[in-house]
Amino acid sequence: MLTQDELKRKVAEAAAQYALTCLQKDSVLGVGTGSTVDCFIDAIAPFRDQFRAAVSSSERSTQRMRQLGIQVVDLNEVDDMPLYVDGADEIDRGMNMIKGGGGALTREKIVASVAQRFVCIVDESKVVDTLGRFPLPVETIPMARRVVAKRLRELGGDPQLREGFITDNGCEILDVAGLRITSPAELEARINDIPGVVSCGLFAISGADLALVSSQEGVRRMDRDGTHIQDI
Repeated sequence: MLTQDELKRKVAEAAAQYALTCLQKDSVLGVGTGSTVDCFIDAIAPFRDQFRAAVSSSERSTQRMRQLGIQVVDLNEVDDMPLYVDGADEIDRGMNMIKGGGGALTREKIVASVAQRFVCIVDESKVVDTLGRFPLPVETIPMARRVVAKRLRELGGDPQLREGFITDNGCEILDVAGLRITSPAELEARINDIPGVVSCGLFAISGADLALVSSQEGVRRMDRDGTHIQDI
């Protein structure tokens, strides 16, 4: 039996090989945040001469890439990226995701918005029928924490402050438990409209284009409609 760390490494290696089919010498690669992405950075680093640079969604990923010799550039220097690779805390078969367990959700959304394709890399434990088992992170301006929490409770959630954590943007995170998310894009829009919310961890209005899913049987590819599933 493969451990979860081994499953992460397997899907990260598959993602690196997929990324190389999309990248050219002048390409900039979008890179997310998290433990699975750490494995992806390690896997893509030996091929750093096959693309120009990377844009990172967090200080954590930036530091890791620079330590491995990958050039990291500011997103303001980039007009287009062929690919953004990131993990998820949950993903359904429609490519809707909950992200933000690592606290980088806003920057992840920004970087992903520039890429032509979003590839989500996960192990099979993250694939769910309905989002919401994992508490939904909501990045909040500190002065608005109380009023945002009240509005989230009105939506049926139980928001809890992520104690001792400040995002790279200087904001706080409310982790919202108790939601069963049957209409992800609608809920994302409603939460984003709450004054004081920077962004929420639902990636549904713009979800993933495909997912690479690691299991005991190997790595498989799942496309947006959830019906095209194949081993790779």
